[in-house]
Amino acid sequence: MLPAQEAAKIYHTNYVRNSRAIGVLWAIFTICFAIVNVVCFIQPYWIGDGVDTPQAGYFGLFHYCIGNGFSRELTCRGSFTDFSSLPSGAFKAASFFIGLSMMLIIACIVCFILFFFCNTATVYKICAWMQLTSAACLVLGCMIFPDGWDSDEVKRMCGEKTDKYTLGACSVRWAYILAIIGILDALILSFLAFVLGNRQDSLLAEELKLENKVLLSQSSLE
Repeated sequence: MLPAQEAAKIYHTNYVRNSRAIGVLWAIFTICFAIVNVVCFIQPYWIGDGVDTPQAGYFGLFHYCIGNGFSRELTCRGSFTDFSSLPSGAFKAASFFIGLSMMLIIACIVCFILFFFCNTATVYKICAWMQLTSAACLVLGCMIFPDGWDSDEVKRMCGEKTDKYTLGACSVRWAYILAIIGILDALILSFLAFVLGNRQDSLLAEELKLENKVLLSQSSLE
């Protein structure tokens, strides 16, 4: 093999190894993001009471608990299977979009199986679009959720000064912050998946060129 062809082969091998390593990291962080998404969806700690709130309690997307003012016990209500139990239409819409985001990212992980049967670049691009759509659903859910803060149940916990996009005496809790961080995570993952998909396309082109060069060199030697 000629020196130039040997150098090209070494470069190609390193290129493949690096792409696979980045792909493995992308898959691991996609699974981590799915866990974050599930936690944000099921945990009822999006907003909660503060020092000056009339009642103790906390609110999630579809489950909330509020005290009665006479004891430390909290009365809990709300279920994702029963939308009528949610105190606001905004909470229903936010639950739908965050739930859809969760289902999309789980479906993306299921699509990892396609790497064994389909073109790698195509699978990366399918996953990229799913992750981008998941991020968009998260954005919608996080933006719509505060629109329900003017409901009677939230005002009962946070005070009469509470209104849409104004929490009054309450405060934002960790699940809401985690969902906002998840938006950035999903955007980065989708961008990386698009890059990996395009790299796979160029990798196939490089493999064809390398094979052609090897065939030409062998034919010239003969």
